[in-house]
Amino acid sequence: MASHRDSAHDILELDIQTLRVFVALFPNEGQSKVIKGYLSSGISKAARQQNPDLSEGGVALTSDEVQNTTLSQQDCLLLMTEGLEDDKTSPLSHCLLADYWLSLEEYESAVEVSRKGLKLVAVECKKSDLALQKMKDALNSTLATALVYYQAPRNHPEAKSIFQSILKRQPQSTTALIGIGLILEEEEEYSEAAEFLEKALKHDPANGRIGAEAAWCQALNGDYQTGLDRLEEYLSYPQLDASTERGRQLRAHALYRIGVCVWELDPSKSARKSRQGAYAKFLAAIKADPNCAPAYTKLGIWYEDYNRDRRRARQCFQKAFELSPSELEAAERLARSFADQGEWDIVEVIAQRVVDSGKARPAPGSKRKGISWPFSALGVVQMNKLEFQKSIVSFLSALRISPEDYHSYVGLGESYHNSGRYNSAMRAFNYAENPTDGVKMNKVDGDKWFTTYMLANVHRELGEFDEAIQSYEGVLEGRPAEFGVLIALLQSLIEKAWRCVETGFFGEAASTATKAIKVARRTAECKPDAFNLWKAVGDAAAVFAWVQEKLSDIPLGDIKELLNMATATGTDVNYEIHQDVDGIGKDQVGQLTADTPEEGNSLLVRMLHASILAQKRAIHSCADDIHAQAVAWYNLGWTEYRAHVCLEQERKDSDVTKFLRASMKCFKRAIELEAGNAEFWNSLGVITTTLNPKVAQHSFVRSLHLNEHSARTWTNLGTLYLLQNDQELAHMAFSRSQSTDPDYALGWVGEGIVALLFGDAKEALSHFTHAFELSESSSLLAKRQYAVSTFDHLITSPAASNNITHLVQPLFALNQLIYQEPYDIPHKHLAALFMERVGSHDTAIAALTSICEAAEEEYNESESTAALAHYAQAKSDLSRNLLATQQFDAAVEEAETALDLLDEFDDPASLSPTALAQTRLSAHLTCGLARYYLGDLDASLPHFRTALEETKSDPDIICLLAEVLWAKGGETEKEVAREQLFTAVEKHPKHVGILTLLSAIAVLDSDTDTCEAVWDDLQALRANTSLDETQQARLEKVCEAIAMVVGGEKEVLQEIKRSVVMAPWKHEAWQRLTEATEDSFPADFAKETGVRHVPPNGTMRPVDLSKALAGTGIVADLQNAVFLTPWVGRGWGGLGEIEG
Repeated sequence: MASHRDSAHDILELDIQTLRVFVALFPNEGQSKVIKGYLSSGISKAARQQNPDLSEGGVALTSDEVQNTTLSQQDCLLLMTEGLEDDKTSPLSHCLLADYWLSLEEYESAVEVSRKGLKLVAVECKKSDLALQKMKDALNSTLATALVYYQAPRNHPEAKSIFQSILKRQPQSTTALIGIGLILEEEEEYSEAAEFLEKALKHDPANGRIGAEAAWCQALNGDYQTGLDRLEEYLSYPQLDASTERGRQLRAHALYRIGVCVWELDPSKSARKSRQGAYAKFLAAIKADPNCAPAYTKLGIWYEDYNRDRRRARQCFQKAFELSPSELEAAERLARSFADQGEWDIVEVIAQRVVDSGKARPAPGSKRKGISWPFSALGVVQMNKLEFQKSIVSFLSALRISPEDYHSYVGLGESYHNSGRYNSAMRAFNYAENPTDGVKMNKVDGDKWFTTYMLANVHRELGEFDEAIQSYEGVLEGRPAEFGVLIALLQSLIEKAWRCVETGFFGEAASTATKAIKVARRTAECKPDAFNLWKAVGDAAAVFAWVQEKLSDIPLGDIKELLNMATATGTDVNYEIHQDVDGIGKDQVGQLTADTPEEGNSLLVRMLHASILAQKRAIHSCADDIHAQAVAWYNLGWTEYRAHVCLEQERKDSDVTKFLRASMKCFKRAIELEAGNAEFWNSLGVITTTLNPKVAQHSFVRSLHLNEHSARTWTNLGTLYLLQNDQELAHMAFSRSQSTDPDYALGWVGEGIVALLFGDAKEALSHFTHAFELSESSSLLAKRQYAVSTFDHLITSPAASNNITHLVQPLFALNQLIYQEPYDIPHKHLAALFMERVGSHDTAIAALTSICEAAEEEYNESESTAALAHYAQAKSDLSRNLLATQQFDAAVEEAETALDLLDEFDDPASLSPTALAQTRLSAHLTCGLARYYLGDLDASLPHFRTALEETKSDPDIICLLAEVLWAKGGETEKEVAREQLFTAVEKHPKHVGILTLLSAIAVLDSDTDTCEAVWDDLQALRANTSLDETQQARLEKVCEAIAMVVGGEKEVLQEIKRSVVMAPWKHEAWQRLTEATEDSFPADFAKETGVRHVPPNGTMRPVDLSKALAGTGIVADLQNAVFLTPWVGRGWGGLGEIEG
């Protein structure tokens, strides 16, 4: 643009004749070749003035060579390149070659050679201690000018700093002024750019190119009229002459800019639409230079916005973008056009080319606003390709340029969501809707619903179903027919229902499933053939199979209407799939809401039928999708299997397996469609475990071959081996399941069952307890095994049975089990026994009453001895609870009923002899005690006598009778109690209960002879390490009481000291010694031993520890005692004494 006045040769002010002499003297030197090529190129204005005889673009070296020698551009370039290879250390050669590259607009080569030249100059300066400033200025001028165009605007800061340094020394440097002006123009600082260009124009007023650029900056600064006038004036300048190629290019750009000025001066539609206005100028520009890219862009806008010719508009935009990636407007419109057609590959190419051009990002320090849409477009394309990590980077790049870009935030959140980074997605969506730093998002009011929908998806993935459902419903208020939102709401409700089942919120699960069915009706009105719709309906109905207590809440009427709904194409739905096996077809749809259901068509049966029918409808809805069909058959198979579990598994007639066989056929069909799915093979193995063990084993092995890390499959294989009585293989399979997934509960259940078979009840209880802690609330087996095993342990461990904390968890498990399966009578009976042990007798009575009714009904139907035995046991247990609530008459009636039922019972298969004896004993004792409390002692004694006879004078029974007789009777009864105990102690001299009762009676009677008689036996028992803590505590209390009777307080103190010596690690003895002596030494030991036995290291209660702390009398311990048990007065009293 500087008309070659500031070329490198001119800046260096080299003498042409001297250069020619040098070339003549040293023609073979590398530097001579560079000089010869440079002078022949015609770049230097001085060289052209001294050599008027020009040949094609070149200048002769001597008068003799004018007629004989001419060099083309290619020859000059080849000669200079060859010379530089021969003279690589010459700064002058680099300077001249860089200037030549710049004249050819090869900016990258110019930058590279200039940088090398500057390094060589620095070396020469160091060698010679000369400044060589002209050489530096020439190289810097070439470098800065090349940087203006090379990778613009990335290198503009560097170019600007170089130009500014040149202007400090040479304020009139045209090249520097023009360079800064162009950079400022790129940075959209148009007024300042115009000032610098005007300064350059003053030094070269005949340069139309500089003038046209200055006029264009004025126009861009808003003064379009002045810009238009000046541009039209400069059209007549020789630099814009159409006779040369360069002139045609400059003329085309001037005509384009004139067209822009005309376009902006009259923005009315009629003016812009006129073909005589700006349109004519754009067309003239293209005629002048067919490669004028900006003119194509404006012409494309004219065709698209004012002529409604999209085809020609696209052609113009394509041509503009092909010619120059800097045509951002053309690129954006092209990208949007192809995006609307779904041609994402082309969108990616366009966006990537814009990004690579460097025009999207502003230069560092520039005030020009960047362009974010290429990065957003790349993000969308990468999302469509499932390259979510790349799309995250693209959207973040877009947001760095345009922080207010609402859609980029939405895209970023969606990318985070799809890549599993849900918390980041939630932050992105929330910020898009509610910016916290005052940013105003450029969004349209109608865009909010999609953000809310995506935010709901994030909540759903995080398991926050309430928030997700609320958001979906909010979207549906404004868009009630949005199918995607409806199906997402439906699936969220189903997932929430299953989560509630897993976590034990069964009532919430039932209500959520009911709501899901209501939503399914709305969804079916939009798209009745959606596969996910019918799967969700089937799942919603199946929820009630796990929460059978809420069966009455299931909206069978809504499900019936759904199933009767016509398909979108009007074709009939095939509900007769496998009807020949499971017996469920079109007829069962009509029976879902029958007012008087047929026999065997209970609410549970109809619910299961509804679920199966919905899954069959799902198969019909995905007939054209093989993979979806495989999943649909798989879902139907599990629904059929659930029907088998609920209706057939517990029946006595085991031959009825229609649902099981239907399930097997479904899984086989699923495997035919997708044989590589491990879950399908595992499911087939589960179904065929009882039907065909060999097929089941093959299925499990095949499943493990496809996925050997499935803990569920290893557990199922272990169960198969267990059913085949191969305990060793079962143990190996269960162990593999535990190692694969230690948190899978059923693997631990399997190990517990193996331990039971090996006779290790303690190990089994440990496994069942761990399984129960790991399992979800929907796991019935874990709860059943845990509750039964815990009850068996409590029976064999009286100490554990007396601790109510050991009863809470199994009782909680059984309560959940009853809610899920209210018809599970055995475990309901077990729950009643647990409730009896915790003292909840009223609840136990209600449960046992319903069990008696169910057992009586079963006996009336089947008249089986098993039903009779169960009925008698329930009656016996009911009578015992009635006795505890002092309903003596009812207790007598129920106990006698149980005795009558078991009077001639003889079926060991239904009730073992041990269980029979225990049931009769319980009934006799209950009846005897109830009659005794009613005052009918004569009627009670036969029952006690029978109890003693049947137990062969069991010492525990004797102790029980003695306690009752002593507590409630007169002198006669007390004497009978003494006699029974004296007789029993002869047969059982080491029975703790008998000895402690005798000792207690002796203490109450002040009978020193008896006390002395039992003393030795009590001391011997105290040394028995097999006694539990409860028995030890009873012995110590009795010994201290006897010591008081025999020797007074002094002997009691010795007895307490003896207890301390025998068990110095126990807190109780030290505490009693502290209370007896009020000494600090035992008080300190009482505190230390008490602290060591705080849970989980022991069973120390807060009240006992508080007492031990208060016993020391230390202020800190007293404060701790008050803090630990503020309701106990001892700590407060100690603090009060100190305060006083």
